[in-house]
Amino acid sequence: MKRRFDQLDVFSAQPLKGNPLAVVHGADGLDEATMAAFARWTNLSETTFLLPPDDPAADYRVRIFTPFAELPFAGHPTLGSAWAWLAAGGRPRESGSVVQQCGVGLVRLRRDGARLAFAAPPLRRSGPLEETLLARIARGLGVPAGGILHHQWVDNGPGWCAVMLGSGAAVRALQPDWALLKDLKLGIVGAQRDGEDTAFEVRALVGPGGFEDPVTGSLNASLAQWMIGAGLAPSSYVAAQGHALQRAGRVHVHAEAGTVWVGGDVAACIGGEVDL
Repeated sequence: MKRRFDQLDVFSAQPLKGNPLAVVHGADGLDEATMAAFARWTNLSETTFLLPPDDPAADYRVRIFTPFAELPFAGHPTLGSAWAWLAAGGRPRESGSVVQQCGVGLVRLRRDGARLAFAAPPLRRSGPLEETLLARIARGLGVPAGGILHHQWVDNGPGWCAVMLGSGAAVRALQPDWALLKDLKLGIVGAQRDGEDTAFEVRALVGPGGFEDPVTGSLNASLAQWMIGAGLAPSSYVAAQGHALQRAGRVHVHAEAGTVWVGGDVAACIGGEVDL
């Protein structure tokens, strides 16, 4: 059966500079095995499938697959799926916002000027990292233990932990030892020096397999909740991600009335049909 298909670049207004996403529309009738097989075939970090919602409060339902597993939530698939749903003629129940149903429940999105932003889901795990884990991360990043200024569990579903280094330049310069970091989902953040067009530099290292994610919405959402809550970041800022992969992702963060909103631009790259 032919279904609408989009391939998008998320967290960038310019194609080829953000994080790609494949979106299959009208996926009702597809079984899980076919969804997983197509996600392996696209070989992108995530492929999403748009479905009618089960929850009457939601506008649509999405299932999110990596080439290896299904995820309960991910940030750039949330922004990209909402953008694709709207571009295909989706009409939200509530003007000015979109409600997505996914594995973690309902996720609200709103328009932030020309871009969409999602409300960061609550953290499932927080608190400082264990000393043995922190020591392994320091070795895996090739930095002295004192080079990690702050650290935290920031898991909002995928399993993220995070460390803060002394500068964005230090984050960009890292050469990870994947053998030591292989089972972690690790976020690294550092403040930029004056004169940069962003406030923070972010990297996302995902084991197993030694994969670095170009631009990561779920990680930036949980980093923002941690850093803003701890007084390590202002209530609004822009983070850069993707430098090591020759990308130029930009993540727009804004905290308001107890909610952290994570926004980004979306650029269309491929549109057509897929026969599944």
